[in-house]
Amino acid sequence: MQPVLEMNTPDGFALWPVTETERFSFLSLSGELSPAEIGTALMRIAACNDVDPADNGDLPPRPAEPLSGFLHGLLNLDNLYAAGGLRITDISTDTTFPPGCCDGLEDWRDWYQVLDGSGIMGYGHDPQPSLAERLGDTIRLTVDTARDDSPAIELSVTELRHLLVGAERDLTGFLAAATDWITEHLPDHSVPLTAALARVLALPAPGVSPAPLGAEPA
Repeated sequence: MQPVLEMNTPDGFALWPVTETERFSFLSLSGELSPAEIGTALMRIAACNDVDPADNGDLPPRPAEPLSGFLHGLLNLDNLYAAGGLRITDISTDTTFPPGCCDGLEDWRDWYQVLDGSGIMGYGHDPQPSLAERLGDTIRLTVDTARDDSPAIELSVTELRHLLVGAERDLTGFLAAATDWITEHLPDHSVPLTAALARVLALPAPGVSPAPLGAEPA
């Protein structure tokens, strides 16, 4: 299980160094990313929230300065979004259960509903609706519910819980690395930008004592 961002690097982006990525590919997030990869991830997260104030009456006017203008939505929107989520791969069968289009990375804790809540969660819709469901002590991940012969991954409840703890550890490592990157490259925006990034990742802001790994926030 990996936390991933769906990538789409805009042409001509020059506000900070980024790497080239393939459109609709996924970037795995962890504390092991290079500085350029961290910059690319932050660019993508900011772009996901780059909303025109004319389309959202709750946003103040966009600053004219390019950097502040690009970060405007990320720093001011109440509900933040990041394309991606949690991706699970069964290496024994080469089957991948990708993030759905209906949940972003900010919703990764919804996976706990499969374990401890309703026991079922739909991820995405046509053309490839996917489903995670708890069947007793087994979690079944159906890649495409529109197909009778859909690939699927099965794992135990305990295995999924361990995977979620690992995903949270990766996100926590990414947040720590990104915090350092922001402090170095975007010092004038470091405090609000780091806080916004923590919100996108559904993690405590830096300086706030975290809950134990695997525990849902109150």
